[in-house]
Amino acid sequence: MKLNILDTKGNPQGELEIKFPLILNGKGTQAVHDAVVAFNAAQRSGTACTKTVGEVQGTNKKPWKQKGTGRARAGSFRSPLWRGGGVVFGPRPRDFTKKISQNTRQLALRKALSARIQSGDVLVVDDLQITAPKTKEVLAILANLKVEGTTLLVVQAHHPKLILAARNIPHVDLTTGDELNTYQVLESDKLVITRGAFEKIEARLAKD
Repeated sequence: MKLNILDTKGNPQGELEIKFPLILNGKGTQAVHDAVVAFNAAQRSGTACTKTVGEVQGTNKKPWKQKGTGRARAGSFRSPLWRGGGVVFGPRPRDFTKKISQNTRQLALRKALSARIQSGDVLVVDDLQITAPKTKEVLAILANLKVEGTTLLVVQAHHPKLILAARNIPHVDLTTGDELNTYQVLESDKLVITRGAFEKIEARLAKD
């Protein structure tokens, strides 16, 4: 399968042959699910924390004598039953990271890219060079390419000018061919990938 290559003004610049085999059947669906779940889990900070009975401030002194007061028995000011007492089975700092194999991660990315390519949501451009770090230049490029909705720009390497120009656009994200993951492929409405970035992605998917 081939993809048309455009310049930043939307003019055709030839074709690009896809070197990795596209997945045209249901294979890889579970891998995509696992990769997305693992990505979302990794975004959790896991810093929620409550204090146990041994950590809250207070004394171990018995509040009142056991019998004769007419009150219920109490043994500590730090009891979970009391206001300001410890929390039983509360959240503690933890790591939510889920591990998936390299083969599963690779299969998921290939499956996701195959689906987006087949649906016509992937545009390949020769390059995304801009003359100045101005947001209007990026907006002009997207207008020339007739790209609407949320957009993911995938470049060969991070360019300071492009980072500064694209970061103020709420519906545009920027990444590189080495950092692209399955979640990013599925999240945006359109993917604008440079020729160099696409070659890096192909190299990643060609690894055994």
